Amino acid sequence: MKGTVVPRYRPLFSLLVSLLCLGLAFNMALRDPRYIVPFFAIALLTMIPPWLARRRMRRLLMSGDVERVLGTWSIERVMYPETMAPLMAATAYAAYGWVDAARRALSRAVKGPAWEAALEQRLFVETLLDTFEGDRSLALAKAEAPEKMPVPSAGWLARRKVQLLRAGIAALARAFAHKSRLDDAKVLRAAASASPLIYWAMRYAAAVIAIDQGRREDVPRLLAEAPAWPEQSAFRAFHDELVAHI
Repeated sequence: MKGTVVPRYRPLFSLLVSLLCLGLAFNMALRDPRYIVPFFAIALLTMIPPWLARRRMRRLLMSGDVERVLGTWSIERVMYPETMAPLMAATAYAAYGWVDAARRALSRAVKGPAWEAALEQRLFVETLLDTFEGDRSLALAKAEAPEKMPVPSAGWLARRKVQLLRAGIAALARAFAHKSRLDDAKVLRAAASASPLIYWAMRYAAAVIAIDQGRREDVPRLLAEAPAWPEQSAFRAFHDELVAHI
């Protein structure tokens, strides 16, 4: 039990220590102007490294390099690794259109309590895979199921992200089924911003909507800077097909 609790709270402890140091420096700066420069130096040292780390991770997730992404995830350390490690791998593969690899990863996951508890994540992965494989009606049904589930009791930002991802995956399924709603393009943009892991899945769905709505001039902007997808990725075929339409 201790092995799981300590790592979970270590980042929070580090943040609290950094905020305490920042508060002390700010208090000293108020008392003596000579401490203003050290205060700003501490503030920068506190904020810049996390910002750079988030920026690097976002760039990696948007690079489309699924093998590098998986290499940065410590999936072997998760609880119930026999179930969750393959499921996490399947999530990454599905997010980048590697349908066959995602299916193989899912088949390796041990079915048990952790498998049942991860229902929403499984629906997320299976919605992507069904969509990319062309089973649009099944994808629509699976995409709608999470929207009916209760939102996890977490912080406001976490709940908001869950809601955006649920709405985004449903909008993606509707886009590829050519049944988009009026505000789905906006929903896809919000979901792409909320999670860089699914950035390109959302962008390709938005490109499909743009073509369906006669806005073909928007497609080059939506596909700008797209990675050179390998043959294993369904995005390779999607990209070529969308470009051919314009």
